[in-house]
Amino acid sequence: MTVLIDKPMWPAHGTVWSHLVSDSSLAELHAFAARNGIPRRGFDLDHYDVPAHRYDALVASGAHPVDNRELVLRLRASGLRVRGRDRSRRGLLPES
Repeated sequence: MTVLIDKPMWPAHGTVWSHLVSDSSLAELHAFAARNGIPRRGFDLDHYDVPAHRYDALVASGAHPVDNRELVLRLRASGLRVRGRDRSRRGLLPES
């Protein structure tokens, strides 16, 4: 079981953000996030959004840095990935 993090590159709210995922278990991901003080409100169905200023501390705490392509491939392989179209079907995103 591995917690993965991509480089901060996703802009929003005056900073850039990383994605924090598990390659095997949401329970593992939630436990890692809780141990590192990441609020549950940062969880988005299959990942946590974390601001750039947290990146180094999360890596030091055991998150494995990967590029965004590797992160998505491993998340898909885990079976935990929630696709955008599935989010809208669940009423989580507005229909376009």
